[in-house]
Amino acid sequence: HVQLVESGGGLVQPGGSLRLSCTASGDSISAYQMAWFRRRLENGREGVAYLDSDGGTDYTYSVAGRFTISKDNAKNTLYLQMNNLRVEDTAVYHCAADRLRFNLGSGYRFWGQGTQVTVS
Repeated sequence: HVQLVESGGGLVQPGGSLRLSCTASGDSISAYQMAWFRRRLENGREGVAYLDSDGGTDYTYSVAGRFTISKDNAKNTLYLQMNNLRVEDTAVYHCAADRLRFNLGSGYRFWGQGTQVTVS
């Protein structure tokens, strides 16, 4: 089983940037489908960005062109580069992994504990 730990959240002004990291242990992420989700106070959990094991990506409409998902298999780490941040991006961000494909759906088996991003 893979264990996931997020880091890199914090407080940033509108228009700023942050890079979130999701460090995996217990298994290599090279064969996993990976994704970032966020949970805002006024909404349920939302799929933000998806990266499949072949390098294909998908983004929810509101972050496309601003966020980039990537991974470094050698470091066993998933990233989310967030640029031009908006107040509405404020949320707890979680990474998720599974060997099955869920794209931006929430069926992933393995989840991190989350990292807070506040844009204000």
